[in-house]
Amino acid sequence: MLHDSSVIEVVVKELIARRRALGGAFPSIVVDPVMVSTSGHTLLQADAVAVLCAEMLPLATLITPNIPEAELIVKQLTGSGVKEDIRSISGMIAAAEKISIACSNASVLVKGGHLELKISDILATRDVGLLPTDRLHWYQQCGPDEPEILRLARVGSIEKKTDERIVADVLWTGGQGHLFVRALVESKSTHGTGCTLAAAIACELAKGVTMEKAVEIAANYTHQAIATAVPMGRGHGPLNHLHASTTRVLPLPTITCPAPFISTLIRSTKELWKDYVQHEFVVQLGKGNLPQANFVHFIKQDYHYLKHYARAYGLLAAKSSTFLALESCARTIAHVVRETGMHVAYCQTFGVTESELLNTPESAALSGYTTYILEAGLRGDDLTLLVALLACLLGYGEVGLWLKRNALTPDSGFYVKGNPYEKWINDYSGNDYQTAVRIGIETLEDRISQDPPSIAKYTELLHVWERVVKLEIAFWDMAMALS
Repeated sequence: MLHDSSVIEVVVKELIARRRALGGAFPSIVVDPVMVSTSGHTLLQADAVAVLCAEMLPLATLITPNIPEAELIVKQLTGSGVKEDIRSISGMIAAAEKISIACSNASVLVKGGHLELKISDILATRDVGLLPTDRLHWYQQCGPDEPEILRLARVGSIEKKTDERIVADVLWTGGQGHLFVRALVESKSTHGTGCTLAAAIACELAKGVTMEKAVEIAANYTHQAIATAVPMGRGHGPLNHLHASTTRVLPLPTITCPAPFISTLIRSTKELWKDYVQHEFVVQLGKGNLPQANFVHFIKQDYHYLKHYARAYGLLAAKSSTFLALESCARTIAHVVRETGMHVAYCQTFGVTESELLNTPESAALSGYTTYILEAGLRGDDLTLLVALLACLLGYGEVGLWLKRNALTPDSGFYVKGNPYEKWINDYSGNDYQTAVRIGIETLEDRISQDPPSIAKYTELLHVWERVVKLEIAFWDMAMALS
């Protein structure tokens, strides 16, 4: 902390001398203006604040005040003598812009830890166009795009809670505002959070990373440092700075993100995943206006898919090395066999006989999909095959929950009761199937935690995931085209 004006002046003098020695070139300077404590006490005398704002801040590449500090800086820079209240998203953005303009267009990050915010506040900011969507950054899908299956695993409910508490930071850089949003971690391990964030940003800037990316990486690092910290003492303890001492492709599981591997896979294929789980086939089915011919064509092909799905689990059993894993595969196969019986009975309600099911030729989309799964299993290890299989399990679980939640939304056009496909929706949103989804998530995350993948292995798994998601989309396309 730069305690008084004399210390600040010495540092400024040294920085200017180093700039001259470098011929005008200057490394990135991150200034964390430690001026106001968490409890609200001013830590610097008035003359020190004046010198800091007049001489130090204009030299900075990035300034990282919290809200009380930003209010104090704006008051000093404008000379108004009146402290503005910036305790809102719009206020934070306005303050960041004012500080930037007054400090030689330095980037400014106003930290929102002092502000009590909810998801609804961020959605309101988005809806009024205060910031475009591409400059609204949600960490680990904590916002409206959080997959239903991961939300269910995290909080035990599919209802979208807009009153969940979050933390938001505003970055003003290059004449534009950005908003970084993440879930609030209830923790007392927060001593030194601002210093940690500023230091992490400086490290990323030293690597040549862009300002926006540096803030994103550093904010995520700091979030994980809080989420994985071990409580110490009776007051505010330190963060876990060592959580990233071992290079990890995936973050550690936390309360706010208990399934980091699956979350990362979905986030890395965000648009494809949305095309899959919110396909036009799914939308029409949820609104009850999907032509019966398309649905019947789908369930005929799905009957054959179940056979290949069971075969793939047989292959997974052959690759398993423990009795527990073998038992899991055996249970899945037995469940699929039972499901085929129910599938036959369900098809009969649409006038499709068992003989017709058995004699329906497999479509090209189905053959291509199932061949790829089996080939991936033969070529790769058990983890590769597990990833290939779970895209189906998790995707249909997501579809079931998404349809059910939309049916609860007034004027959405979606409904369950009286829908011609009511049973299908209830089956995939019901407890039995969602229990299978939960077990699938836990199985994959446990497997990953026991043997974290290298960068090369993760890249391979991501490729498999992306491929099977595309094949799932093609399966819906097949149903819509009656091909």
